[in-house]
Amino acid sequence: MSSQRRVVVIGGGLAGITAALDCAAAGARVSLVEVRRRLGGAAYSFEREGLEMDNGQHVFLRCCLAYRALLARLGSDAQVSVQPRLEIPVLKPGSPMVRLRRGRLPAPLHLAGSLMRYRHLSLSERLGVARAVVALMRLSTERQRLDDQTFGEWLARHGQGPEAVSALWDLIALPTLNLPAAQASLELGAFVFRTGLLSGADAGDIGFHVGTLGRTIGEPALRALAEAGVEVRLGWRAERLERTGSGFEVRGRGRGGRQLADAEGELDRDDSSPAAVAERPPDGLSAEAVIVAVPHTRAASLLEPLLGDLSGLSALGSSPIVNLHVVYDRPVCDEPFAAGVGTPVQYLFDRSAAAGAPAGSQYLAVSLSGAEREMAMSVDALRELYLPALEQLLPRARDASLECFVATREHAATFRAAPGANALRPGPETAIAGLVLAGAWTGTGWPATLEGAVLSGHAAAEAALRSLDAERGAGGTHDGTAAPSAFIATGGPR
Repeated sequence: MSSQRRVVVIGGGLAGITAALDCAAAGARVSLVEVRRRLGGAAYSFEREGLEMDNGQHVFLRCCLAYRALLARLGSDAQVSVQPRLEIPVLKPGSPMVRLRRGRLPAPLHLAGSLMRYRHLSLSERLGVARAVVALMRLSTERQRLDDQTFGEWLARHGQGPEAVSALWDLIALPTLNLPAAQASLELGAFVFRTGLLSGADAGDIGFHVGTLGRTIGEPALRALAEAGVEVRLGWRAERLERTGSGFEVRGRGRGGRQLADAEGELDRDDSSPAAVAERPPDGLSAEAVIVAVPHTRAASLLEPLLGDLSGLSALGSSPIVNLHVVYDRPVCDEPFAAGVGTPVQYLFDRSAAAGAPAGSQYLAVSLSGAEREMAMSVDALRELYLPALEQLLPRARDASLECFVATREHAATFRAAPGANALRPGPETAIAGLVLAGAWTGTGWPATLEGAVLSGHAAAEAALRSLDAERGAGGTHDGTAAPSAFIATGGPR
């Protein structure tokens, strides 16, 4: 492909980074624009109270091959580690810790021994879980419409009561789907369990970011893009797309992104507010192909002038995530991470080393998925609820002094993985040749995960490059005609 073929990527998250690297590797001239003054999208770090904190705890699985390959491509794979064997410490108030770990048998028997010893469920509930797992493996995705019902409804039909769902199934469903099983799509829920836990004995081994997200994704991505010859414009907001005789014009302007923090200790990022706009004249970038790799909540405003009504995107909805950053003056937890049962604490992570916490202190990050209730709570209310909850799980916290309590909120962290969501998720191609979509919300088949975002970037780059090749074969001009109402040419899971 001639280097004169130009691609503009709008959005500097994982999908945009991946797409830009792929297009540059194929010989295209690539510009990537990002409204924030950093790369990484929804996976970023910030400094607070002298600590480098991550906005959220983005774990992955051994089977997330595309994400792991991207980290190797960025040269940051040393910033992550993968468990040698799946092991989840599970805490419950007033009960001894239980460990869910895989054995040496092949899937699905690799989890049988651990499930049979799982004391947070009765013996009859454990046997019921085993029967439900067998039914899940036999579930036909071709003969049944799985996206029309909730995962919770299916579990109830297969003998899984509220205790079993809360103490086991939601341990996996909540952090991966960002919804509890009762609200999540059966199709996406079944995908998570079958792919992550039942496809292979080691598929569900958990991967962690040893370093901060900034050191793992944002900073190395900036270096890798520069080395690939990609022009990166940070603090640059794409405001509209226009068709031209030779392709597209991306109109936008530079911005003065800022970080907002209130006096109560709650931190929100607001790089897209009107107050953050720098008083600069509009600018433009020309390209034969454009990859829109921004959240679906923002993509519609860029795409609708060219593609018409995109109500399907708003129908995808969104689910929030809240993270609590709690620093004690002494160690209170011996585990690098743990899950909670019978408590509002879903997952907690020891981030002391990554954040640079002072010697002798401990920084715990509490991750809350599907956090609609917590989104409406003040920092004081969150503190009043979660500090006693942590003390119930971690008795040593009762005698420790609290040094810092920060809440971070992602209002629209992911699309809402409810029934019907997969039917609304578009593929990478649109009705206009050269106008391509990317993001974890597109039809990757995965829920909104790190892996899904990277897969979408690869698919978008492939579609954009294919369009450029087709255009060259047709003489290299756009005729300006399209069917805007058609919106997406291909959609659904891939």
